[in-house]
Amino acid sequence: MSDEIVPDDLALRTGRRARVLAQLEADDLDILVLGRQANVRYVTGAPQLWVAGTRPFAPICVLVRATGEIHLNSSWDEGIPEEIGHDHLYGLAWNPMTLIEVLKHIDGAADAKRVGTDAMSPSFAQLLPMAFPNAEFVDAETAMKAARRIKTADELRVLRGALTVAERGLAAAVSELAAGTTEQALNGVLMEAMAAGGFSTSATQDGVWITSPEHSWRVGRRDGRIAEGDLVALAAGALADGYVGEVGRTWPVGEVKAASEVRALYRRSHDLWERLLDACRPGASAGDLLSAYETAGEALPPIPVAHGLGLGFDPPVISPDLPTTSAAERLDPGTVLAVTSYVWEQGVGAIFSRDAVLINDDGPEVLTSSPSFSDAAASV
Repeated sequence: MSDEIVPDDLALRTGRRARVLAQLEADDLDILVLGRQANVRYVTGAPQLWVAGTRPFAPICVLVRATGEIHLNSSWDEGIPEEIGHDHLYGLAWNPMTLIEVLKHIDGAADAKRVGTDAMSPSFAQLLPMAFPNAEFVDAETAMKAARRIKTADELRVLRGALTVAERGLAAAVSELAAGTTEQALNGVLMEAMAAGGFSTSATQDGVWITSPEHSWRVGRRDGRIAEGDLVALAAGALADGYVGEVGRTWPVGEVKAASEVRALYRRSHDLWERLLDACRPGASAGDLLSAYETAGEALPPIPVAHGLGLGFDPPVISPDLPTTSAAERLDPGTVLAVTSYVWEQGVGAIFSRDAVLINDDGPEVLTSSPSFSDAAASV
């Protein structure tokens, strides 16, 4: 494994950039100013520190629609694509006016009529008009979401790689699952296996938990020690080459699989998953995934039923807390979803599973292939 920092490959970054430029054309945006890290990488192909959500907005990247030129906030050129020249890099600065002076001298800044930003802060709301004096400022996060929702063929290739890393981590944790070990120890096994593949950043925390027979969501023993008869949920999430891959399974410990109540719970899980997969039809309402729980007679979980996978947490987000938004969303071909099946029974526990599903023109394609105890139990 090389320690060299390299940009995303040419086909990947140019394919994504073409989608953004087309969206700028559709939304009549002359210049795009980005601050969110996932958006910056999507446009530039330059790996950066994964700090989304941990700092206020700043103009990290500027894309000019007319020329396709990119200006990027970077103090060094390691990992910077060759099409972004040294003269288009500008360094970090404590004084925001230093950044404004850089933006002023970008070709097209003075004449831009519509400038889109993916976020904003009170200070830059006052300062950016100095750099783009003739522009109307609009929310460009909607444009970025539209561009990022549909995956290019090269994105799917990289995303499949991230899913492979996550599935290796899951398999390693399942292989060590036994009475007497702890949730924390298994979580360490999971993350170590993903790191062995060259990716040390996990997309999830607390990826292993004993499902509770008394509480519907993630309340287990205080010491986290696994006992004979437990149902243990495992959720692996890997951030690999900028893309997030997620997979989840629930496995029994010891002889619990012989219990009729647990077999019935696994059958319910299998039935729910089949209904969820059937709801992943191109052009269908995302709300159908919520309805799948209702038709299966299962309670909705306190987490999103599905969310987009890509450079982070992509749209759509299909959640019981957002029924109206979910109903309005459509499942477009090219979207990749992490779909969650969750069933719980008082006195028994819960069965959790998560799989990546690609919406194709002719229907859903499951991208994950981790073995599932649910499939075996469904035939019993």
